[in-house]
Amino acid sequence: MTSIFIHVDSEKCQGHARCKALAPELFELDEFGNAREAERGCVPPELVDKAYVAQANCPEEAIVIGAASQS
Repeated sequence: MTSIFIHVDSEKCQGHARCKALAPELFELDEFGNAREAERGCVPPELVDKAYVAQANCPEEAIVIGAASQS
């Protein structure tokens, strides 16, 4: 089974918070408004589409989506 994870590159994130607006279950904001992944970046199957929408709408291309294999 393959699980999906997200990662926010803190060097690229400029705090537009589009990801949080589009997928609030997957992202948190720090005290400066910069995003970070919630729940250690694990994306539940029902939120995969939202993860890709958030990635596509990030103007800084700071969101990375990857797959991690689990046995």
